[in-house]
Amino acid sequence: MNIFRAKNVSGLAEIRMKYLREDFPDMTTAQAAQIKAKLPRYYSDHLNCDLFAYLAEEGGKIVGSAFLTVRELPPNPNFPNGRVGTVLNVFTEASHRRQGIATALMELLISDAKVMELDYIELKASEDGFKLYKQMGFEVENTGFTNMKLKIR
Repeated sequence: MNIFRAKNVSGLAEIRMKYLREDFPDMTTAQAAQIKAKLPRYYSDHLNCDLFAYLAEEGGKIVGSAFLTVRELPPNPNFPNGRVGTVLNVFTEASHRRQGIATALMELLISDAKVMELDYIELKASEDGFKLYKQMGFEVENTGFTNMKLKIR
C-alpha cells in the first residue's frame, strides 16, 4: 500500500465520484455527469494551492482518499493565524476497509496541516467515521452558534 499526497489531478475525479455515489445514493445520472464534468477544472485550479489530496494506492489503483481544503480568514482569537482547514472526501474502497487506510491518510493530512500552521481542521463526521476521528483527537464542537445556510441554487 502506498500512501501519498497527490501531485497531479490523475484519478481524483474518479475517487471523488465513488465517494459521492456512496454518500449520496439518490444522486441522479444527470447530477453525477454535471459534477464529473466540473471536477477536472476545479482540481487543475486548486490542487496543491488550497486543496490537498491524500491518496492510497495499491497495484496502481487508487483505493482511498482524504482531501484538505485550506482557507484564509481575518484572524480572531479562535484562529489567530487566520488559516483553517476542512477535511472532505475521506473514502476507502469497500474491499480495502478496516485495514488502517483512512487512519494513514488522516495522519498524513494532519501532519501537513501542522506544517501549514493551520489553526484547526474541521470535518463533518459520518456515523462510520466518527470513532476514527474521535480517536485521532477531533472533538464535537458545541458553540453558541447555529449552523445555517442559504441555498442560492
